Amino acid sequence: MKFNYRTEPYAHQHEALVRSYDKRNYAYFMEMGCGKSKVLIDNMVWLYEQGCIDTAVIVAPKGVYRNWETAEIPTHFPEAVPHEVYVWNPSPNKSQAERLAAGVKERGVFRILLANVEGFATKKLPAFVDKFTQGSTFLLAVDESTTIKNPKAKRTKTLVIFGAKAAYKRILTGSPVTKSPLDLYAQCGFMDKRLLGFDSFYSFQGRYAITRTQRMGSHSFNQVVGYRNLEELSNKLLTFSYRVTKDEALDLPDKVYTTRNVSLTKQQIEHYHSLKKAAIAILESGELVSAPAAMTQLIRLQQLLCGHLVTDDGELVEIPSNRITALLDCIEEMTGKVIIWSRFRYDIRKIEAELKKKYGPESTVTYFGDTTSDQREEAKKQFQTGDVRFFVGNPQTAGMGLTLHAATNVVYYANDFNLESRVQSEDRAHRIGQHHPVLYVDLMAPQTVDVHIVKTLQKKIELSAAALGEEVRRWLELSPRANDD
Repeated sequence: MKFNYRTEPYAHQHEALVRSYDKRNYAYFMEMGCGKSKVLIDNMVWLYEQGCIDTAVIVAPKGVYRNWETAEIPTHFPEAVPHEVYVWNPSPNKSQAERLAAGVKERGVFRILLANVEGFATKKLPAFVDKFTQGSTFLLAVDESTTIKNPKAKRTKTLVIFGAKAAYKRILTGSPVTKSPLDLYAQCGFMDKRLLGFDSFYSFQGRYAITRTQRMGSHSFNQVVGYRNLEELSNKLLTFSYRVTKDEALDLPDKVYTTRNVSLTKQQIEHYHSLKKAAIAILESGELVSAPAAMTQLIRLQQLLCGHLVTDDGELVEIPSNRITALLDCIEEMTGKVIIWSRFRYDIRKIEAELKKKYGPESTVTYFGDTTSDQREEAKKQFQTGDVRFFVGNPQTAGMGLTLHAATNVVYYANDFNLESRVQSEDRAHRIGQHHPVLYVDLMAPQTVDVHIVKTLQKKIELSAAALGEEVRRWLELSPRANDD
């Protein structure tokens, strides 16, 4: 195949496209950091140029689907190909509503609709997608397809219905199996049940799971106690999927950077506007504002984005937040050990509790101000040489001197403003003895101070307190958008 790339692919990305470009159904099982979004963009552009499709609908979780609009498409979509991108919003303002309505009627260019997977459990989004795709030949893609692994979920059932109307279907995920091989049934069935050869989940389970009848009072049920015929299942997957990990992608750079957007809750948005208003009033009071005062305003906003706030009386108040969910979703896409950094004690404790709840009490260690010297040594040892998968710490406490190259993934839950701290914390995983690419993920709430903090640190610019006075004024011009349903 011949194709004019906008951004040159790595060898594994080129191979993924060559294997999939003309297939009706295909799965990109590419670990986070391997660039599966670019492969999908190249694939759908090729199909458009061949006259195979005129529309694409890309479905992804909250916090992820807008990343296609702000990062993936602007970076990888060929400028010479006429296209229009439309972003679903369940409660649009006047201009957004007009934009979506225009998209329904638009013809003559490649139309791309971005929508959140959660919306397919409602009535609004399916009704709009039905109108948007009416009379078109379209590709339907589900990014992070483990979000439709439950065959009984309404979102899964709705997407299967739309999938039947699509000319081409793609699923993307870094880890198609999050809990068991049975996770594959609904994801692959969304594309075509014939791919795995089973008409029902129960027949699929009967072939690949070992079950035992359990009784509870007068009721009985089949409990999965093991799996079988997995080599057969793997061979089936090979016929319609491409799998690659960071270790197998030999031409990846040593460090791979990406961001994960986190949508704000209504409560966070309300508090954000209040704090922002108060901060602007302080900064524009006409008095000389000290650098520490400017820093304090940023820290309060950052705490809020993480789901907690310390009042003027010193009381810590929890605010409903999607950040921990975004972290857990992110981890599902990863293989190998993970370091998670946050500057806030509250975050570290909450992350520890959630990870232990999901992955077991022995899965996680912490390293921050509240851990003793002995606990720190044991945490480092268990993470480096033991079965512990998650290391949760404060970059100021654990960011210097430690060797944590057992990790191949690093997540910044809440950055601090210190460039040296950021550089040092990155190097905990990227040390002598590290023989694998390391993925760095920044969690970020769009249209908030998060954006400026992350971009400034990624550009390796010192976020010193002395320079913050004017910067904070500019950063506060951003306003977060409402949560998406």
